[in-house]
Amino acid sequence: MARLRAAGCVFAEDEADLLRAEATTDEDLHAMIARREAGEPLEYIVGWAEFCGTRMVVAPGVFVPRHRTEFLVDVAGGLLTRGGVVLDLCCGSGAVGAVLAASHRDIELVASDIDPDSVAVARRNVGDRGLVVLGNLFDALPPDLAGRVTVLVANAPYVPTAEIALMPPEARDHEARVTLDGGFDGLDVHREIAAHACEWLAPGGHLLIEVSDRQADSAAELFTRGGLVARIVASDEGDATVVVGLRAV
Repeated sequence: MARLRAAGCVFAEDEADLLRAEATTDEDLHAMIARREAGEPLEYIVGWAEFCGTRMVVAPGVFVPRHRTEFLVDVAGGLLTRGGVVLDLCCGSGAVGAVLAASHRDIELVASDIDPDSVAVARRNVGDRGLVVLGNLFDALPPDLAGRVTVLVANAPYVPTAEIALMPPEARDHEARVTLDGGFDGLDVHREIAAHACEWLAPGGHLLIEVSDRQADSAAELFTRGGLVARIVASDEGDATVVVGLRAV
């Protein structure tokens, strides 16, 4: 624990307990502590991250699911009905889609990501509850999904390029840049999603994206331009903001 505290780990005691629980030998434990001292994310070292009360597999370079994104899951879950179809774009580890599929067992799930490592991890987390494909946004989706999606969720990268350097080193130095960088204003990927969402949503279907509170109004405008009826929901407790768009017709 002293080594972790000296390395600047805020929750050194909790991390030490977790590493001891995960290590199989003393040699293994020392190696894990050394990786943490070097700044590697704890989740990569133990191989999992807790999300919505479930252990999700993660791997080096793959975006680690944040607790704030649990609010996105809550909002999406409230819009799902029996037999719904969920599309999880920029799925990363697949955590969002996996939780929705586990809690709504009668839905159809398709997830997509541009990063091969993320797709490999997402397939482990999703298992036989859905299909995970490799491709840029909508490119690799099954054609018969068009016009059938009930809930489209996207925890797409939304950090402005200039602000990447301000992120905690665990993220900026270890997670793949493509999972973080949202372009000049952080909304590059969201523009693409909002522009094409109506092609994939069923009438009455919803698009949900996570953004920062200062980006919410701009993201809502993108939804409106794409033909969606937009609203913004936020959780002060979870420090989370989600823009929701409805395909009315």
